[in-house]
Amino acid sequence: METYDREKMYQRNVTVYLEANPNPNSLKFVVNFMLVPEGTNYDFPDAASAENAPLAQELFKFPFVERVFYMSNFVTVTKSESVEWPEIKDELRSFIKDYLDAEKPLLTEEAQTEDTQEATEESEIEIKIKGILDEYIKPAVEQDGGAIGFHSFEDGVVKVNLQGSCSGCPSSMVTLKAGIENLLKRFVPEVQSVEAQEL
Repeated sequence: METYDREKMYQRNVTVYLEANPNPNSLKFVVNFMLVPEGTNYDFPDAASAENAPLAQELFKFPFVERVFYMSNFVTVTKSESVEWPEIKDELRSFIKDYLDAEKPLLTEEAQTEDTQEATEESEIEIKIKGILDEYIKPAVEQDGGAIGFHSFEDGVVKVNLQGSCSGCPSSMVTLKAGIENLLKRFVPEVQSVEAQEL
């Protein structure tokens, strides 16, 4: 009688596909299940910041990996300009697939319990700005493998955090000025300009 390995029977089948985005140095590795809870993201601009992120730590061991970003069902990797994607994308895809197949953790307990968002009093204008970012801008940015977050609003200037593929993207400044700034100015007359806050 044939015996079944119960673990193998229930092992999830991980598929990873690639999606390009406007940043030529970033690539989105999309998997067929959620990696982190909806509405959360984790940005690692360097190896030191990935202390509580085992997958990001492993990816930083590749000499060409410069930034790692997790969100919903994808990992965005930003490479150095010294290599081209055709040379490395299959190696990274296989590595991420094998890592997830082994069901290794993306984050440590510490990273998951860290509360990065501090509750602060928000003005009506800040609430309005955040609502516009959430409704109109975040979905498009997330589709491109990045994230945008509200940082502050002071003296007519909105500061936003650009993460993942958006960070260091040549077209992000055009998007910021031509897209986001125009939209916010139209909906919130108090807004005079939008700037990216360096993380």
